[in-house]
Amino acid sequence: MTILLIIVGVIAVVALFAVYAFNKLRRLDIGAQEALGGIDVQLTRRADLIPNLVNTVKGYAAHERGVFEEVTRARTSVKAAADDGTVPQRAEAQARLDRAIVDVLAVAEAYPDLKASTSFVELQKELSDTENKISFARQYYNDAVASLNKIVQTIPWLLFTGLAGVKPREFYNAPDAHQAPPTVTF
Repeated sequence: MTILLIIVGVIAVVALFAVYAFNKLRRLDIGAQEALGGIDVQLTRRADLIPNLVNTVKGYAAHERGVFEEVTRARTSVKAAADDGTVPQRAEAQARLDRAIVDVLAVAEAYPDLKASTSFVELQKELSDTENKISFARQYYNDAVASLNKIVQTIPWLLFTGLAGVKPREFYNAPDAHQAPPTVTF
């Protein structure tokens, strides 16, 4: 009888640990997924600010059509990557939009009246604020991924990853070509 109680006790402890492990792995995975969503929210916010910025600059620099067309293409790629892209695809789309924004701001530098425009200054402030939020969201995501990856690749958690359907996630890194700031040429 004592042996049976010991066996039942061990089975109960293992079952409780399995439930705990499953929940911990799923919670970390959901946290990383939520953090990635935070990046998407900020990238979408930035992409939505860009048309206002472009329209403000367009009034002063109508002849810079190629710059404005690239901004439109870059915004479209950000929205597509946010909808169903992988983390590297999202980073690439973001880098493309970064380059397009730099080009728009470079065009604006050539127009002193534009730089003094209240709406342009406000848009620049909002864009700067959004850039800070994007940076924070990327760091938050990478921290969540680091926590998840540490757990997923260590024992005893490793034994429960299949059961929980959790696997390591990719960090949000800028592509190698985009580690340095883009250069602006016209």
